[in-house]
Amino acid sequence: MTLLAPVTGNRAIHLINPVAKIAASAAIAVALLITIDPVSGATALALELLLIPFAGVPWRSLLLRLTPILIAAPLTAVTLALYGAPSGEVHWRFLLITVSDGSLALAFAAMLRVLAIGVPAVLLVATVDSTDLADGLAQTWRLPARFVLGGLAAFRLVGLLAEDWRAIVLARRARGVGDSGGVLGRIRFALGLAFSLLVLALRRAGTLATAMEARGFGRTGTRTWARPARFGAAEWALVGVGVIIAAVALAASVGLGTFTFIGAR
Repeated sequence: MTLLAPVTGNRAIHLINPVAKIAASAAIAVALLITIDPVSGATALALELLLIPFAGVPWRSLLLRLTPILIAAPLTAVTLALYGAPSGEVHWRFLLITVSDGSLALAFAAMLRVLAIGVPAVLLVATVDSTDLADGLAQTWRLPARFVLGGLAAFRLVGLLAEDWRAIVLARRARGVGDSGGVLGRIRFALGLAFSLLVLALRRAGTLATAMEARGFGRTGTRTWARPARFGAAEWALVGVGVIIAAVALAASVGLGTFTFIGAR
């Protein structure tokens, strides 16, 4: 399994239009981006964790997909704790580093915010099939068909990059061109691989573009779709869940008096 492979199944979440999943995740993100306080982030994150059993993603796959966010959130907190705007009591100072009550509070709030925005995005995107997403974007959001189909084709080719990289490495080592020679040798080897991969990707993209044009994917005007994308009660319910989580998080922040408009610090 790769991170790009969608989690499939026959549960309700797997059958929902992907654009509804994007809208629900965006509703939470927008709400959390207008304030920087720990209460709203913690409230949203707690509600999201309660919905994990209904996300249709196995725990092992979920942990694998959440790994980048689980790494990025603490790193964000550390950066803000060291270099955030100082306020209140200063606990430690060294050159440009100032650790204070204000920077620590900002770091904690930012960490919760990264998790609260990232978790629903990962949960919902994990069950999104690229073809279903293209159908939804073109039929539900009425995006230009050429743009959607081009993006779909490009996304499908991304998964081949890792296989191409592996094949180029094996081919070069079979010809005796290895990554020996210390650090500089490995850097030269990696740069050569990157250039070869770029050339291969450009050639494949040109061939794919010609093939798609020959099959009529580039024509203008109204086109038909093999699989109709619906936006019904289940989709509206998912968007409603996202809006409710966002509203409850902001309401808790305002009610407890911690609401701080972004940039007001």
